[in-house]
Amino acid sequence: MDDTPKADEPTTPAPEPAEGSARGKKLKNALLALDSWIDSSIYGAGVRLRAMWESFVAFSERFNLQGPARWGVEIASEGMTWGAVGAVLMLALAVPAFRETSDDWLKRAELSVTFLDRYGNAIGERGIRHNDTVPLEEFPDHLIKAVLATEDRRFYDHFGIDIPGTFRAVLSNARAGGVVQGGSSLTQQLAKNLFLSNERTLERKIKEAFLALWLEFHLTKNQILKLYLDRAYMGGGSFGVDAAAQYYFGKSARDVTLAEAAMLAGLFKAPSKFAPHVNLPAARGRASVVLDNLVDAGFMTEGQVFGARRNPATPVDRKLDDVPEYYLDYAFDEVKRIVDTLPKGYAERSFVVRTALDPNIQKAADTAVRDSLREFGKDYGAKQAAMVVMEPNGSVRAMVGGRDYGESQFNRATDALRQPGSSFKPFVYTAALMTGKYKPNTIVVDGPICIGNWCPQNYGRSYAGSLPLITALTRSLNTVAVKLAEAIGRGRIVDLAHAMGLHTELKITRALPLGAAEVTVVDMTAAYAVFANGGVSVEPHAVVEMRTPAGEPVWNFAQSAPTPRQIIPPEIIGMINPMLNSVVENGTGRRAMLPGTKVSGKTGTTNAYRDAWFMGFTGNYVGGIWFGNDDYTSTKKMTGGSLPAMTWQKVMAFAHQGIELKPTPGLGNQPAPKLDGAVAQATPLEIDGVQRPVTLSPVSAARLMKLSAQMREAAQQPPRQPTASIDLGAATGNN
Repeated sequence: MDDTPKADEPTTPAPEPAEGSARGKKLKNALLALDSWIDSSIYGAGVRLRAMWESFVAFSERFNLQGPARWGVEIASEGMTWGAVGAVLMLALAVPAFRETSDDWLKRAELSVTFLDRYGNAIGERGIRHNDTVPLEEFPDHLIKAVLATEDRRFYDHFGIDIPGTFRAVLSNARAGGVVQGGSSLTQQLAKNLFLSNERTLERKIKEAFLALWLEFHLTKNQILKLYLDRAYMGGGSFGVDAAAQYYFGKSARDVTLAEAAMLAGLFKAPSKFAPHVNLPAARGRASVVLDNLVDAGFMTEGQVFGARRNPATPVDRKLDDVPEYYLDYAFDEVKRIVDTLPKGYAERSFVVRTALDPNIQKAADTAVRDSLREFGKDYGAKQAAMVVMEPNGSVRAMVGGRDYGESQFNRATDALRQPGSSFKPFVYTAALMTGKYKPNTIVVDGPICIGNWCPQNYGRSYAGSLPLITALTRSLNTVAVKLAEAIGRGRIVDLAHAMGLHTELKITRALPLGAAEVTVVDMTAAYAVFANGGVSVEPHAVVEMRTPAGEPVWNFAQSAPTPRQIIPPEIIGMINPMLNSVVENGTGRRAMLPGTKVSGKTGTTNAYRDAWFMGFTGNYVGGIWFGNDDYTSTKKMTGGSLPAMTWQKVMAFAHQGIELKPTPGLGNQPAPKLDGAVAQATPLEIDGVQRPVTLSPVSAARLMKLSAQMREAAQQPPRQPTASIDLGAATGNN
């Protein structure tokens, strides 16, 4: 078949390549080029890395060590690794230490306070000044050398931590088998004084080390030394070398002799142990050690210290001083809290503070506690005690924080957490009465009760059966208190106790109704003040008013105190107070009865006789007292109704002499009970050979203070300009 087209037939042109096909071909080529580039780049990089590795290996071969040298390098490498880990860990632990610092850290301890009692008499001072006391260059050279020779010989050579000195102290202590030499530098000791507590823990030592470095970075060596000399506690309530020189020797630190300087330098280690007014032989022995240190350090020769050895320092006789040190510590802490509330930018740092202290009651409390421990402490196995006396409005009239402030500055009235035992039961009974389901004459059953595997028993391990609620409290029956708590709920009891003034955590446990919690003496006293004042909340306070040294008012409790709240309804007070009065007159608190006035209160004794309490009140005063041991060892079966009640009675019998007796809310004007037995035969407490002197009434004291303020303001007024003289004869027309 002939397929040749004819002349009159049109021919079809051949198809051209599509445009999309050309673009696809270009893309394909580009991808191939990219793949080729990637392959060649990876190959080239591998070649270069291999060459670099071979070069590094060849270079490292030069340092290839064998034998002991290699082991040394390995150990050093491991040491550096673990050292870095340890540094990071130590830095993490030091973060809390740096939080102790702030922009105003130098001013926090700068307060200078003169304290007055409730009548305006000076009773003591607290606080220190670090810039305007004695300049460093005015301290005697032998005093500076004595301090450095004893506390830190390399002070001007180290960076805050004396590493050689620390190792030397460790070796010395190891050879002696005990702590005979401290390892902390002077800067570390200052860091502890400024920012930390005295607790002996690893955490504190770590903080102390980092804060020492922080101080060295922010201050010069002379500034650190000056702060150390001004802020260290030197015993006798004195802070700083100049204050200690004034207290112990009656002179400025500028004028102390070498023997006196040695005795002062010896106080830094243990002021309560080596204070000359407490133990003069020990103070002189310590001063002799300081003189040895001066010679050993090369600061002085034996010939230069010979005279000080032959003629040791003799301090001023402080036996007649009667400073309420624990009370002043409590008041000073309160002042610091008040200052923190003043407007920002307030520049004044010196104050004159009138307190609520009654010096007569304070002396009575000090004497009674000291005498009780001296006469009966050994028999009862008790070494410590604490007491607080306040008025029902919260004004703290007296405070005893321990048997001897010189031996221990720890305030057991404010800082020691102890179990109150049965003295906690009034909170349980009050909460029960407030439910409306119970009355003092409501019949309850004293019988066995178990909560899980816990079965509390009464003190005599017997049961009384059915009896009124008031009798159950009078006899301090444990089972009834536990049953009441189960009936009303333990949470209700905790809420009431906190509202009445207990600020510590009260864990809701089965044993809570029996006083298995931790409280302080001052909080318990404030809580019992609610019973004494008719059910109104109180704010325990020592500070009444603050003024500048020029007399300008700064703060006043009456104007700044929180508004009192009615915690317990008056009708409930009318029920619980007679019940607490029955405890004293018919129950475990009979030794606390007072002549001429009715007393309400409650005894408290904890498991294993570790704590013994008596909490009591009248219409005039509230008092709380605790006896026990700091190490929580058991006493010899001391109960709250024995030595605590007896001591409380001595103090309160003294306090109620010569004053207008007020009725206790809920008791009215019931006649005072007739005393008999040991209470009637008790010898009235005397201070300085006399019973309590007649004191001003609260109204008279307030008027006296108002008159004093007016006289002070008048004295500050500018003097009047003299007027022209007048001829009285001419003015009256007489010749």
